[in-house]
This record gives sequence, C-alpha cells and structure tokens, in this order.
Amino acid sequence: MEDFARRLQEQEKAMEKIRNKLALLPDQSGCYLMKNGEGTIIYVGKAKVLKNRVRSYFTGSHDGKTQRLVSEIRDFEYIVTSSNMEALILECNLIKTHQPRYNVLLKDDKTYPYLKITHEPHPRLIVTRKVLKDKAKYFGPYPNAYAAHETKKLLDRMYPLRKCDVMPKDVCLYYHMGQCMAPCVKDIPQQAYEDITNDIRGFLSGGHEEVKKELQRKMQEAAEELYFERAKELRDQIMHIDAIMEKQKITTADTRDRDVFGYWTDKGWMCVQIFYMRQGKMVQRNTSAFPYYGEAYSDFLSFVAQYYSDNPALPQEILLPYPVEASEQAGGEPSEGGEAAGTAEASSEQQAAASVSAAALQSMVPVPKEPLAAEAALEAEATESEEDALQDNPLQQQIARPGAVEPSGAALALQQWIGVKVYVPQRGTKRQMVGMAVDNAKVALNEKFRLIERDEERTTIAAANLGEVIGIEKLHRIEAFDNSNIQGANPVSAMVVFTDGKPDKKEYRKYKVRSVQGSDDYETMREVIRRRYERVLKENLAMPDLIVVDGGRGQISAASDILQNELGLFIPVCGLVKDAKHKTAQLMVGDPPEPVSLPRDSQEFYLLQRIQDEVHRFAISFHREQRGKSMVTSKLDAIPGIGEKRRKLLLKHFGSVKKIKEASIEDFRPISIGDKLARQILKALNDEMQTDGGNE
Repeated sequence: MEDFARRLQEQEKAMEKIRNKLALLPDQSGCYLMKNGEGTIIYVGKAKVLKNRVRSYFTGSHDGKTQRLVSEIRDFEYIVTSSNMEALILECNLIKTHQPRYNVLLKDDKTYPYLKITHEPHPRLIVTRKVLKDKAKYFGPYPNAYAAHETKKLLDRMYPLRKCDVMPKDVCLYYHMGQCMAPCVKDIPQQAYEDITNDIRGFLSGGHEEVKKELQRKMQEAAEELYFERAKELRDQIMHIDAIMEKQKITTADTRDRDVFGYWTDKGWMCVQIFYMRQGKMVQRNTSAFPYYGEAYSDFLSFVAQYYSDNPALPQEILLPYPVEASEQAGGEPSEGGEAAGTAEASSEQQAAASVSAAALQSMVPVPKEPLAAEAALEAEATESEEDALQDNPLQQQIARPGAVEPSGAALALQQWIGVKVYVPQRGTKRQMVGMAVDNAKVALNEKFRLIERDEERTTIAAANLGEVIGIEKLHRIEAFDNSNIQGANPVSAMVVFTDGKPDKKEYRKYKVRSVQGSDDYETMREVIRRRYERVLKENLAMPDLIVVDGGRGQISAASDILQNELGLFIPVCGLVKDAKHKTAQLMVGDPPEPVSLPRDSQEFYLLQRIQDEVHRFAISFHREQRGKSMVTSKLDAIPGIGEKRRKLLLKHFGSVKKIKEASIEDFRPISIGDKLARQILKALNDEMQTDGGNE
C-alpha cells in the first residue's frame, strides 16, 4: 500500500512538472522528446509551433493509439530550431539515435542491396548494402536480395571485370573461364572499363531484354543439341533476370530516375509503397507496413526522411502524395487556442533556450546546402504559392489546419536537405504515378487484414471442434473475461465475444470495478460476472454457450458460484492458465476443474490463444485509458466547489474551457451556479491564463 501511495505521489509530481513546463513553451519551430518514468525517450516529434503541438498531447481527448503514448509520458524536452528544415533533420537524427518505441522506425533489415562498380584503377562489380560517397557507381536498391546476387553472377559471366579483392601475381581461374581480363599481368586501357560500365548500366536500365533474348536463343540451341545441363543453367539465368528486372508497369516519355511514394492507413497501421523508376521505367517496388502512433502524414514524412538520411545513391526526383483521407485526418486534436497567426516576441527565457538549442544543433544537424538567407527566400516563395493554391484547393485548406503538416513545406524542407527535387504533384502523369503508389499501398494493407480474416474463417471449424472437446453440442457464442490493475489502482475488467470463432467487437464490454478494494482477482471476477449476467437476465440478452475466464481453479469457482448459486444459470465455465512466459498453457474445464489435453499445434488451441490475447489486450487498453484520464485532469478540477457533476454540467453548457473563460457572471445562472462561485471559476481560469503567458 505504501508503494502504491508512493507511485501516485510520483505520478502527480511528474504531471505538475509537465504543467509548469507547458507554460514556458516557445512560439518557435523545433523538436520535442517525450520521456517515460525511467527517463527513456519514447517519442520524438517535430513542430512548426512547439507551444501548440506539445500542449495538444495534454488537452482534449485522443484516439487509443495516442492515449497509449500519453499515458506513459512523465517528462519532455524540446530543442528550438531556426527553420522547418532543421527540425526535419534533427527529428531524423534523434530517431536514429534513440530508437523511440512509438516512432516509425526504419529497421536495419530494411536496407536493401545495391550493385556497385567500385572506383578503382581496375574496378570490380560487387553487391553491397552500404552506399558511400566514394565516386563508385551504384545501381538499385533491389528488395529481392537473392536475385541481386544471382544477377551479379550473371553479369560476372557476361562482363570480365576483376573478381579478386587483392590483385594476385598470376592469372587466376576466372581468366581462363573468360570472366576476367587479367589486369594482374596485362595493361587494360581505361576505355575498356568505361565501355563495360556503360554496358552494365544499359543492362540494368532496360537493355536486359536484348540479353534475355540472346540467352533464350542459346537455351533453345542447347536443348536441341541435348545439352540439358547447359540449357537449365541458361534458363536459371533468364529467371534471375526476370526476378530482378520486374515487368514494367509504368513508362514515361522522359528518362529520369525517380522514386514515387504512396501510403495508406487503417486500423492503426500504415503501409508505404515505393516505386523505383529508372530511365523512365519502373524496375522495382517495395512495400513496408508498420503500426504508427502520431499524426499519419507526419509519421510518413519521418519514414521518408529516415530512408534518405544515409543514402547518397539518390534519384533525380522524388514524388510525394498529399495526405490521404484528409477529411478524417482533419479530425485530430490541435491545441485549444490554435496556431498563432504571427510569431510573438520571445521572452528572455525562450531566447536563452534558443541560443542553447542552436549550439546543440551545431553538433547534431548537418549544415544545409544553401545559406539561410537563400532558404528564407525559398520559404517566402513557397508561402506565396501555397496561399495561391489555397484559394482553389479545398484539400489544401483542410491540410492547413493548426498542427497539420503542409505537404509543400515538407517537400521544400526535404529538397533543401538532400539536394534532390521533391514534388507533391497535383495533376498529370506524375499525379497518376503517385495515385498508383497510394492504390498499391491500400491494396497491400487490405491484403494484410484479409489474411487475418482468412485465419478467422479457419477458426469457425475450430470453434465447433472445441465444443466437442468440452462436451458442448453447439458452441456458437463465447464470452471471455479478464481483469487488469496495477497494485489495485484503477481496477477494471473487460469482456470480449467470439461468435463462431470470430471476434464480435460490437459486443465487447468494459467494466469499472466498484466494490473491490485492492487487487483481489477472485472478488473482481465475482462482481463482473454478477453485473454482466444480471443484465443479461434483466434485458433478455443473448446467452453465451461458454464462458472463458483468465485463470485457473480459483477464477472458475468464483464465476461458477455466482452463476449457479446467485443467478440460477448453468453455463459451462472454463479457464485459460498461462505459463511462466505469460502464454496460454492449458485449458481447464469441469467441476472440479481439470486440465483438458489439446495439441499445441491444433486450430482449437490457436483459437484459445487468440481469445486470451484479445481479452487481455482489450482489458489492458481500457486500464491504460483510465490511468491516462487520471493523469490528464481538467483545469476545472482544481477549483474548490467544482466536483465531477458540476464540471460535466459546465462543459456541456458552455462547450469548452475557453468559452467558460469568456463568459460573464450572468451566463452561469441558468445552470444554478451562484455569482460567488462563478467569480471563483472565472478568477481561477483567468489566473491560469496569465500564468500560461496569455495564449492558449
């Protein structure tokens, strides 16, 4: 109990510190670093106006993903930058340095191989995942690593570049095989290497079709002469060419190299599709899917920035999409006051922070390719063009809301950083290419969820088989319960429903535990079972065929006692027991409960695992939500005389805290709040506004 009280005290102390720091946030661009109770950085973000963006995390309501992040925040830091471009670069560097768990991370296994012709007197053709500024020629990237290595072998047979890492004294076997010109003993003219390099470039840029036709001709000849091993070898070479030089889906009139990006979001996941276009043709594509926790377009841009941060092998152009589903994204939670129209004069504390941050940036941020004066001119041009575009583009008007990322400004920042033209096309062929990338991202993400649905279809049969194992003639509806608390704090319980083996989310229910003090799992189970099935009887709701509880004999006995002895219901109850690793270990059924043997690789066991994981996830998310609400309290809660009922009444009547501040004493009378209490409310809120610097 003392430990629980200490944790609550530390939590309140942390929130008081956060509230004080929020009042000092500057009206400048920069990056912010969110930390948990252990001081670990769990999220890094960038903002055009730090004050508005960081405050938005601690005001208003959020979706489940953001609420999960906010519930773990115990402190934050920020670094002021002089431009949006510096904020973009700094964010990318901080993400790579700290690897925050809630940021979109470009994992190491997402670095793809390149074919490289080394910059040496006698060059070599190699496969590498590291792209360096060493004057070598790079081709790629190629997501299919195996095909890249096989194509390298093919090119080695076709073009006799040096194979040895260290120059030998005598000719090697490669010379006798016709795969090396033997620079170790012969003088090779530089023009010969340049011709080979041009041939390889032509092959990888679309000239492979001619090579493939020649290989097919030789394969036919070998087959006709009954040299089947040689024919098989040639066939394999053709297959490797097809694998790495994917069938062209897009062609353009020009021959520029460009990367085309598209993304789609659904169910808390983001899918990014990249088309690699070389010499005007799409030669490769790549798909990455991952969960995201921030604002969708901002996290997408973080992915793009990380992708190019250590990659000097750049295309000539990069095409980015507008924010997809802009109308839905516009429903985010900016700060109450919105973004200021102009930049207020910085206080002395803010100026000091900016000078310290500028010094930090010198060691953390690469020097921009253009001087800041030129950057300011570019930003001015971009601002004018954006204002013109806003007149005719409703989508841009939605994007330009407070807290949102402006696509044109983001493209400009990325362009200044990496030195490559970055476009957000609005019409024409380039817009169609971006649209195709977006469509492919949507298809890929939908396919991911359809695969999950197919698994659900297989569980329909598993549910029927599970009923036979337990002794239930027809197992149609399963209701499962799980409890969640931390040392008795914010005790909650949750119920999920599976119908014919599939989750029925509209039937899910959450319970705040009312009568149990501390972490008594048995009494919590009794209360929740009683409340659930009293309501089922009273409202004549659908009865389950099986009740599943998270636990063993004790939880089963507690649930069965309430059902049979208090409510007169005889519904089978089973328990799911976990092992030391908190994974589903066995099923217990009967009176008294006994373990039921189920093969671990059976569909029935997989169904039980899924039920237990789902109810645990649902209970934990509800518990985190309750903890988060206890952290982020309303400004009205601190006013004497305002309890929960009056707080709800005030917010319902006025609509927001901001409108309460602007109200007169007479406006409080219709909701039965006297003049004395009304003065106290206005005084408390206005005093807080002055503490915050007069802006919200």
